[in-house]
Amino acid sequence: MPERKRLVVVDDHPLIRRGLRDTLSEAAEFEVVGEGGTADDAVRLTKESRPDLVLLDVTMPGDGIRAAERIASECPEVKVAMLTVRDDIGTVGAALRAGARGYISKGTGGPDLIETVRRILRGESYVDPDLAARLLADGRGLESSSNQQPSPGGTLPLTEREEQIFAMIGEGLSNPEIADALGLSTNTVKHYITPLLQKLGVRNRVEAALLAREHARSRPSSS
Repeated sequence: MPERKRLVVVDDHPLIRRGLRDTLSEAAEFEVVGEGGTADDAVRLTKESRPDLVLLDVTMPGDGIRAAERIASECPEVKVAMLTVRDDIGTVGAALRAGARGYISKGTGGPDLIETVRRILRGESYVDPDLAARLLADGRGLESSSNQQPSPGGTLPLTEREEQIFAMIGEGLSNPEIADALGLSTNTVKHYITPLLQKLGVRNRVEAALLAREHARSRPSSS
């Protein structure tokens, strides 16, 4: 049997924390190895247990986004997803820039939560589609904390294959779906992703998807 993925859940509301733990534990491949209620708890538990993924409440004591930044810096192998009832795009953009791989509503149903966690553990990024569309319109989701900025919506310095993968990311396709469409292995697609993100000047797949949609909209119509 494959080794279970280790998760840490940090939320200052005990009932919410318990509900998340119970929901995630329904999936046989997950094991919740730590729970806490503050940003300090999040960093400490991550360092102690080295989980595969940490789910952080955005508004917990000590600031969930600051906790995400520390975890991304001090434990970069650990994936981070934010849990929130807030849907303001400024907070979403800040979470992505802090290194979060996902931004998940606390109102997400159990099966959807489990599937979203699976996707993030596979190396994908996730933001609710409505929020992603608002980020694209506003532009804040494309800001980077580094000096390197995303390429503008003109001609991108990409190979033909990278252009194909870039467009498919914008369409929301997963790595296996891209691999199937292009006749490649999933591992080959993964090998394209990292240099592609670097060329685009974005930090994660969500930002790449937003940029791809903006790039597609900026292209002159063929009609």
